[in-house]
Amino acid sequence: MRFLKLGLISIVAIFCVMLFFSILMPSMVLVSRAVDISAPVDSIKYRVSDLNQWTNWINGMQSKTVSIKSAKEAQLGSSTVTINTITDTTVVTGWTSSTKSFQLSTIRFITRPNSTITTVQWQFEQHLNWYPWEKLGSFMNDKILGPMMEQNLLNLKHLAENQPVFTTIPQ
Repeated sequence: MRFLKLGLISIVAIFCVMLFFSILMPSMVLVSRAVDISAPVDSIKYRVSDLNQWTNWINGMQSKTVSIKSAKEAQLGSSTVTINTITDTTVVTGWTSSTKSFQLSTIRFITRPNSTITTVQWQFEQHLNWYPWEKLGSFMNDKILGPMMEQNLLNLKHLAENQPVFTTIPQ
């Protein structure tokens, strides 16, 4: 009985410490990557603003679990991707998972006058609840999303610069 009481008190104490630290952590997580592409913004933008074009530069889009419903909506496994807004400088998409978790993705096109280089900046933004496990789990967002975003941006760069693109995942 004494060990059971000690175990229960320990679990409650660990939960309280986790809750305290999660309150100190930010409620929004932002993962961002960028690449410079030697191509005009128009040759990049149409590849980003149409989900049918994503199969050419995003790894895994040729999978059987991907269903492109229209140029603005697709089902990627258990997530639904919807293009919300397209402007001269941004393409904003919403990613909703089967657990109703929502992430806002923004792809920006940054150009400089008298330059042939376009900087493409891609970011994912997620607002978190107060739950300690959700905030602590968000530490992995950069490690999970970052390399995927880097590879896909590199694929977009190669495609826009007429270089070979590898959009299949190595076995």
